[in-house]
Amino acid sequence: MIREFDHVAQKYDKDFTSTHIGKKQRDLVYSYLEKIISKKSMNILEVNCGTGQDAIWLAEKGHLVDATDISSEMIVYATKKAKAKKIDSIHHSVLDLKEISSFKNTKKYDLIFSNFGGTNCVDLKELESFLKNASNLLVKGGKIILVIMPKFCLWESFYFSLKGKFSSVFRRQTNNFVEANVEGVKVKTWYHSPNDVKKISKDFYCNFKLMPVGFFLPPSYLEPFFKKRPQFLEKLNQLELKVKNKELFSKWSDHYLIELEKK
Repeated sequence: MIREFDHVAQKYDKDFTSTHIGKKQRDLVYSYLEKIISKKSMNILEVNCGTGQDAIWLAEKGHLVDATDISSEMIVYATKKAKAKKIDSIHHSVLDLKEISSFKNTKKYDLIFSNFGGTNCVDLKELESFLKNASNLLVKGGKIILVIMPKFCLWESFYFSLKGKFSSVFRRQTNNFVEANVEGVKVKTWYHSPNDVKKISKDFYCNFKLMPVGFFLPPSYLEPFFKKRPQFLEKLNQLELKVKNKELFSKWSDHYLIELEKK
């Protein structure tokens, strides 16, 4: 079966991972993860690992990582990247997060992680099922950290207003899917608010924490504009760092990070 993201595997790092905006947004996520993973060697399950950038970073920090993705092409590319760096503490496999209940593993995880919108590829009911099943894979007190696109993004609304695309200004504010154009392929995308995620996970998790990712930093599709204006982007990054501990901004950012702890 050809998965929706197979066709972008070879270009994903160039189009996002290695971009100025992509690096700054990822650095924000890493600054948060550092507080979670610095204490001991951990067993980590990554869902929607993409090209394996985060798995490599986690492995280089001394952790054992099971990196999974629905796209077999992403897994092929991620495996090649890890081998090129001579990292042998990552195990790669194909996994649809909707089928995580059937994931064959022999251990419990200290952390389950999904970065940059992987969980926006399922609707809220499917996300609830994922969170429930994922809790069974965690040790007691284990954490799940997701980076999700919310139902509203100030940057996006401002951008579409300037472009005169008023029908797209509030495109995220729907309970139905939006068809996102990913290199010519229409990908169904659902947007989830922090409150919705808290509501569907409260029976299995506690100690919810939030961090905005991209309140001042713009969405990655604005890279062509900001690539020519690195000083402007750096100023926005400095503003972003000032609000990264302000949970309130999470619901208006390009993404938000949510930390859940298994009960």
